[in-house]
Amino acid sequence: MRHGKKVNHLGRTDSHRKAMLANMASSLIKHKRISTTLAKAKALRMYVEPLITKSKTDTTHSRRIVFGYLQDKETVTELFRDVAAKVASRPGGYTRIIKLNNRLGDNAEMALIELVDYNEVYGKEADSAEKKTTRRGRSKAKKSDAPAAKTEEVKAEEVKTEEAVEEAPATEETKEDKGE
Repeated sequence: MRHGKKVNHLGRTDSHRKAMLANMASSLIKHKRISTTLAKAKALRMYVEPLITKSKTDTTHSRRIVFGYLQDKETVTELFRDVAAKVASRPGGYTRIIKLNNRLGDNAEMALIELVDYNEVYGKEADSAEKKTTRRGRSKAKKSDAPAAKTEEVKAEEVKTEEAVEEAPATEETKEDKGE
């Protein structure tokens, strides 16, 4: 029985699992989103979220601790510069796992793991830009009135432009008359 054992060994030795998770964490930090199996994505979430939390305090000690896990200097730099700045106000939950279709070869459950603050689809801008309208009977009447008002405005603008065009040649003729 597995009482109290929270680590998913993923069918690998300890050194292989640590190297694999370090590589996947580096890829996630560099690319902001990766596709993998569901079990690996869940294991990666437990591996990378404490590292992101550690990156919020930019000290030499925290950089060395994170480098001990990731073993990639460029990834550590990007984590402490870019990612930490974006997640500074977030109290946790830096990653999102989205289930995908099963893999064709072996029918493994696939998932997409991504950093939450780097997704434009679920961002705050998309929510504020796209507001739903209410579905009531009166809304149709207002919509039908709006195009009629727009056509009246367009007609009024056309009349003004026609008057301006008619007045413009008259002023040119008067200038020519004065010049002769």
